[in-house]
Amino acid sequence: MPGALDGKSGLVTGGGRGIGRAIALELGRHGAHVAVGYSGNIEAAQSAVDELERMGVQAIAVKGNVAVPNEVKPAIASVADHFGKIDFLVNNAGITRDRTLARMEHADWNAVIDVNLHSIFNVTYEVVPYMLKQGYGRIVNISSVIGQMGNFGQANYATAKAGMIGFTKSAALEFAKKGITVNCVAPGYTETEMVASVPKEALERVVARIPMGRLGKTEEMAQAVFFLIAYGDYITGQVIAVNGGMYM
Repeated sequence: MPGALDGKSGLVTGGGRGIGRAIALELGRHGAHVAVGYSGNIEAAQSAVDELERMGVQAIAVKGNVAVPNEVKPAIASVADHFGKIDFLVNNAGITRDRTLARMEHADWNAVIDVNLHSIFNVTYEVVPYMLKQGYGRIVNISSVIGQMGNFGQANYATAKAGMIGFTKSAALEFAKKGITVNCVAPGYTETEMVASVPKEALERVVARIPMGRLGKTEEMAQAVFFLIAYGDYITGQVIAVNGGMYM
């Protein structure tokens, strides 16, 4: 399906590494111009931009902490100025601060809620006016299997990712008649740097709980996002689970 996104442009937050990078590259592979959002790691973001440009599409690295509205506003304006429009938004940026509830500090809770949940309001709020003006938009929020089933030591992360699902459904209702779809992709455990840091024994226990018997690949998550943006014209308010059957 080469060229399915020719002429489309948009933003992937946290697009320099992991699932976000795979999404940015998958969209670029199909002709999209992509802004790669980052907060601190300019090297990773620029590496993704360089790879996108080698595909023959336009790409820029856009700095801004998605948890800070005053940083988000100029970042989104710069994307619109560069491409002339914003057709799609992938809210992917996220962090973890894992601790049991008994040991979790307020700072751990607040950081994860700010970056993983408050961010999708901050970014979507700034992007939607461009989409409303053109009568078209595709928004995909990257939630998680953890937001669907919970997880030991991840109450903050599970809460944020579950909240993303509620946000998605509400926004989908509000924009359904405006040409804007809003959906979630909920990845399962995926081969990323974050998962690679998990101790081997713990990771083996996780894989044992996955019916398909393996971790997901970042490319598999990206393909689901691409489908929703390119072909999901009659799909909105949905959660697409890509988890190997871990949660059904």
